Amino acid sequence: MTRRWEDLRIIEALRNFRNVKRGTAFRMYTDTGNSFATWNGKVYESDIVRSCIRPYAKAIGKLTAKHVRRFNGKVEVNPEPYIRFLLEDPNPFMSGHVMLEKVATQLALNNNAFILIVRDENGFPEQLYPIPAVMAKTVYINDLLYLKFLFQNGRSSTFPYSEIIHIRNDFNDNDIFGESPVQALAPLMEIVNTTDQGIVKAIRNSGVIRWLLKFTTPMRAEDLKKNVQEFVDNYLSVSSSTFGAAGVDAKADAIRIEPKDYVPNALQMSATLQRIYAFFNTNDKIVNASYTEDEWNSYFEIVIEPVAVQLGDEFSRKIFSRRERGFGNRIYFDAANLQCASLTTKLALQAMVDRGALTPNEWRDTFNLSPVADGDKPLRRLDTETVGTIRGLLSEMTLENAVEIKEKIMGYLKGGEESESH
Repeated sequence: MTRRWEDLRIIEALRNFRNVKRGTAFRMYTDTGNSFATWNGKVYESDIVRSCIRPYAKAIGKLTAKHVRRFNGKVEVNPEPYIRFLLEDPNPFMSGHVMLEKVATQLALNNNAFILIVRDENGFPEQLYPIPAVMAKTVYINDLLYLKFLFQNGRSSTFPYSEIIHIRNDFNDNDIFGESPVQALAPLMEIVNTTDQGIVKAIRNSGVIRWLLKFTTPMRAEDLKKNVQEFVDNYLSVSSSTFGAAGVDAKADAIRIEPKDYVPNALQMSATLQRIYAFFNTNDKIVNASYTEDEWNSYFEIVIEPVAVQLGDEFSRKIFSRRERGFGNRIYFDAANLQCASLTTKLALQAMVDRGALTPNEWRDTFNLSPVADGDKPLRRLDTETVGTIRGLLSEMTLENAVEIKEKIMGYLKGGEESESH
């Protein structure tokens, strides 16, 4: 009954944020105590920041979620259909790929990302929802940790922390939330914004012609203003017949003033750009997709792989109970980063297929080819027999058929030797 009441409260709370209108992404900062609120710096509106986050979010979105069960020496992949559908189709509004992209974007901007687990009346997870909060704080109810979220539409909801998949980065001072990127990123964004505004103003001012009229005789203030206005109307007005050509008598000297607007040089602008790239652990080649195989592997190992490990840990910890994890149930996020490998590297993976380390379908996947029948069976090196064939023959061996089984096994081995000689 308690579980049923809790599920109803979660479903009711979902209605509070399902229709939230997101104008910009959320920038969160850790406040004193266990809470955070959004930062109005509008970082996601910057083209530089968005270009840094886009390859990161796309790479996280390409991770393939799998339910793996390892128990009693047996490995099963996606043994439960409801878990497979949960990972592929987490909710009616987005696929698993899109949900991971959204979570990755929130994590890059906020160093915190939240996914709510919605369970059915029997306690099985049936939906996953990213939580777009503008504010969150910890609340303890009956000594259990809850998170209270405030959404953009002004509504709030409270969920048990045990039902929230919490991904975080820069986990330091706060006990619950990741540290905010605001302190480090805000000064860089101010430099970029000031530089962009300076360039725009310099371009605008370059089209404005300024003149200094230096009169050689003393004048009253009203006469000085009148003569200047006449000069503007006669020589600087587009409608004037003398536009662009100035003429003055001996009473005044007309001196043109060149604009001296400050524009940062290319080296300074490049240094700021590189600092922003370094903050997001990226570089120009990753942003422009001009990287080599080794460069992508380095980026993957230092940026993408730690998030994949954390996603697997959090999904396993929150979706499965301790008893279920004790029976070997776990969520893995596999990366198809071999698709970025060179053709030579992909072809060299044939040795992995021959030794059963990769299945033919896994090898084909690196070439973006569709699976083939029986392609999920590991192959034996050289003679392409399945790994379990000899093991199966040995399990069937008795005193009566020992000679026959031995001849079959020797035939497989001999076939491999002949293939090797050819």
